[in-house]
Amino acid sequence: ELRLVGGRSRCEGRVEMEQDGTWGTVCDDSWDLSDANVVCRQLRCGWAIGAHGEATFGRGTGPILRDELGCQGNEESLWECPAELQHDCSHKEDASVVCSEHQSWHLAGGLDGCAGRVEVFFRGTWSTVCDSSWYELEAEVLCHTLGCGEPLQHLSFPHTLPTKMLYQCEGRPPSLAQCHWTYNKSAPCHQSRAAGVVCNGETP
Repeated sequence: ELRLVGGRSRCEGRVEMEQDGTWGTVCDDSWDLSDANVVCRQLRCGWAIGAHGEATFGRGTGPILRDELGCQGNEESLWECPAELQHDCSHKEDASVVCSEHQSWHLAGGLDGCAGRVEVFFRGTWSTVCDSSWYELEAEVLCHTLGCGEPLQHLSFPHTLPTKMLYQCEGRPPSLAQCHWTYNKSAPCHQSRAAGVVCNGETP
């Protein structure tokens, strides 16, 4: 088994592997995008856009199961990659990845990080969000995700980035990534504007 821990979605975080029923971590010595790509593909999270060391997503526990990983990048799983099984590492050197299927958001162009145009980082690029299905629920989910309280006001902006995202939420999901989303399809975004929001909180 393989998993990412400590990130904001299942496609971002500290790399943890299971061996003989015990979960452990990977040391960041010679950790790079080729190694991270194998992790992202194995987890069906696309490709790697970040390969981080020094316990970026917090220190793990348990054994350190791999050191000096040397993946080519085309292996089916991390177990196939050459590696040292003995290590001289501590958990402050735990390796982590950010994969392309992870989504993160910010509000741009407002007075602070709790107001502005909604932009999402996905598959290595920033996109605007179409307002054709952007309603109170979608705005609520985003304001909560950003730690910005509740939506106060809806804004609309021109689309000036090359790619677009569309969200349609139901219920009360913890983030927009759990809503139904469509990436860069022109039909549902036709004649839309870029969604914006003012939340009632402030960025700490």
